[in-house]
Amino acid sequence: MEMEVALHKNDAPHWVYRGEGAVNLVLAYNGSSPLFVGKVLRIQKASRKVAPGSEQWLNGHERLIWKDNPDILSSPSKEIAQQMFVQNVMAPRLGSQHIDAGIRVLVSREFLESVEKNVLCQRPAWRIEAAKVNTNCDYALLLSDHSVFPHSFVKGEPCISVEIKPKCGFLPFSRFIAEGNAIKKRVTRFRMHQILKLHQQEIAQISEYEPLDLFSGSKEKMHKAVKALFTTPQNNFRVFLNGSLIYGGLGGGTDSTSFMVGEAFEDVLKCVIQAEVGMRVESFLHLVSETVSKSGVLDRLLEVQKLDTFDIEGAIHAYYDIVSEPCTVCRDLGEDIASHRYTSLHSIPSDESLKIVRDYLIAATAKDCSLMISFAPRKDGNSASPYSNVYLASTDQSFDYKAYFIDLDMKPLKKMQYYYELDQKIVSCYTQMMKTKHQPEKAASSGAYETTS
Repeated sequence: MEMEVALHKNDAPHWVYRGEGAVNLVLAYNGSSPLFVGKVLRIQKASRKVAPGSEQWLNGHERLIWKDNPDILSSPSKEIAQQMFVQNVMAPRLGSQHIDAGIRVLVSREFLESVEKNVLCQRPAWRIEAAKVNTNCDYALLLSDHSVFPHSFVKGEPCISVEIKPKCGFLPFSRFIAEGNAIKKRVTRFRMHQILKLHQQEIAQISEYEPLDLFSGSKEKMHKAVKALFTTPQNNFRVFLNGSLIYGGLGGGTDSTSFMVGEAFEDVLKCVIQAEVGMRVESFLHLVSETVSKSGVLDRLLEVQKLDTFDIEGAIHAYYDIVSEPCTVCRDLGEDIASHRYTSLHSIPSDESLKIVRDYLIAATAKDCSLMISFAPRKDGNSASPYSNVYLASTDQSFDYKAYFIDLDMKPLKKMQYYYELDQKIVSCYTQMMKTKHQPEKAASSGAYETTS
């Protein structure tokens, strides 16, 4: 869908920095136009390492991957293809009631240049170094601001929301995982990646968050996971009050510190959580975990993540067959190991190779997306609300809530090599850490999450 209205330079001051990922910059609207109240704008970024226009959006191999999706194939630009991907690929799998594919809005170059200048001081330094606003783009994507309720926004009623990046919620089970990497079947990717991130100084401390807890279906484990996310938010947990960030970081990394801690965060919750001082944060975290459990949204997400049945160690071989290049993984492993384990993958029909890689890329999107849940206290006797309802026993309050998946970007085919190399690096770093501890049993019990647990 497309909106006829266009944004120009004089509109730029009304769009303020909300956050960003690797691909897009997100701006929130603070003006008074009814068209944009309660909306956010996603603006495409351009890597500083790649010359503008040097990358073709869908190359021949990618057209094969998405050949069953004519709307993606016929998209004239990256932004439109991304929108079609969300609408046609992710929404049917995750539930259209939890997806907002957005509306395209025309933007002028002057608008984009002005926005880039306005938000520069709020962007994390490492994000600025990696990418800038793509000022050659004609479109931006307008979406509902899922950190607020439209009626709360208009009436000035409080609304609190939480953004969670759940990460991968299962242990891989592929028979193509090498014996030397068998630790992947016992320890979650998130926990192993924490060790590499600490080693590379991307984080200041190890998170206690365990994705398997959040996806477990057990209220006790889910609450434990939410508490761990709150304790070490990194870029996996953020809280907004009336659309403004009040807890968690802007874009990950070691410079990503919480806006409010301790008493300040406890105090700001008083307009939403009716609990005694010292109990509001705990009540809020219970509200979050109760809603994640009741909504069942993570069950759908886990199903999509599990489309990755081959793991990157299997899917990478299908990738090399698709791009018609010699498999460097087989070459590096040596002929004996490669022929024993991977010959079958290199002899399957091309349609099967395409399906393996397509499913892997869809699963990669599901492993990297975020879940936004918004809450508004429900007034006594208001039973006509169109939203779902959750009850918080500790404060005897009812809340309207809505849950949406965001950041459902289509992953480019060329990232397959990067995914494989990163996977090997993560396992290698974790294995090395285990060896240097000299206490493998103790390390495994504290860092591993066994399949039987």
